[in-house]
Amino acid sequence: MPSDTLTLFYRFGVALVLGLFMGLQREYAYRDRADGDGELIAGARTFPIIALLGAASALSATELESAWPFAVTVIAIGILLAVGHFLQARARDTGLTTEMAALVAFFTGGLCYWGDLRLAAALGVGTAVLLSLKVQTHALARTLNQEDVIATLKFAVITVIVLPLLPQQGYGPSPFDVLVPYNVWLMVVLISGISFLGYVLIKVVGPRRGVGLTGILGGLASSTAVTLSVAERSRDSAGLDRPFALAVLLAWAIMFVRVIVEVAVINPPLLLTVWAPILGVFVVILAYCGYLYGVQPVEKHDEPQTVKNPFRLGPAVTFGVLYAVILVVSNGAQTYFGDAGVYLSSVVAGLADVDAITLSMARLHESGDVGAVPATRAIVIAAAANTVLKGGIVALTGTSGLRRAVVPGLLLIVGASGVALLFI
Repeated sequence: MPSDTLTLFYRFGVALVLGLFMGLQREYAYRDRADGDGELIAGARTFPIIALLGAASALSATELESAWPFAVTVIAIGILLAVGHFLQARARDTGLTTEMAALVAFFTGGLCYWGDLRLAAALGVGTAVLLSLKVQTHALARTLNQEDVIATLKFAVITVIVLPLLPQQGYGPSPFDVLVPYNVWLMVVLISGISFLGYVLIKVVGPRRGVGLTGILGGLASSTAVTLSVAERSRDSAGLDRPFALAVLLAWAIMFVRVIVEVAVINPPLLLTVWAPILGVFVVILAYCGYLYGVQPVEKHDEPQTVKNPFRLGPAVTFGVLYAVILVVSNGAQTYFGDAGVYLSSVVAGLADVDAITLSMARLHESGDVGAVPATRAIVIAAAANTVLKGGIVALTGTSGLRRAVVPGLLLIVGASGVALLFI
């Protein structure tokens, strides 16, 4: 039991607020659907009461040193919810969402009493958010196909089953000692997760919201794929050169955001050196995007865009191999050729994949094999090299109008990257 009355009141108060939060959402959703008619099985008053019951039953269980008060209370609430659902189901077709949410509210109250306030808050707020996304989740479910389901299961397998089983130590002499199977596969999971998130957002928002928005969302999955797709489509869509250029450049901008996120996740101390040059280049891209948007605002168009699920086991494994190779090459280059070797390897690696070289530098700096300044310069060089490669894709496959709109942005990115290198 909490040591003082104030703490006890605080925990019950959090349970009350979280229950009210979920209850208000249920009340609003029900009234909005039913136009105020009928009675909701649990709403803005019942949910807080259920959460308080959870906290009170947890208190009783702790005081009596027995789980029975908590178990009996949850069984009683379950019976009441079942009876209420049965009566409502006889009158109209209804689901179990509110009843399940009420049970979550009960356990949230219990967690509050036991002091797991962060978990309780995450559970309560997360449930309320999920309840609020009914339209979006149903729309997402309708757009799923067999490929999406299989890809999702594969992602779950590599994350939940494969990752925990891998060794967490390196093998072999330098430079191979940097190869830790767990760390390599963790990078596969991280990049696959970012790409998967971008794909889900595209599914939820829809690809018809404008090429600019598609550039942002597509950039979460793959800025190179967006560049190639838009450049090819520019040949079949006259008069959309500037909107297409805006989509390409926004996807490139998101690549720089990904770099910051990846460094922040893997090696936060390196972020102190990385954020300023990367953010500077990002601001330059946004400024040019603002110019393109002001000259000719993004137009909606009727041509649908087909976005395939970015997660496939083959490419995921390929990325893991690429990451491992870059890790070894960069470590060896640093060992035998110093910082110059790191920069050379970053140019070559950046042409293939910015994520892999970014994660490699973050890991090498974390282990002390590469300093903060060389690692940051390598990341900036790799990002610039990758941008030049994508500029080449536009030049080879896009229309002349698209090239005229993209080339100034490309030059600005390369120039800004050069200036950033001077000040690192």
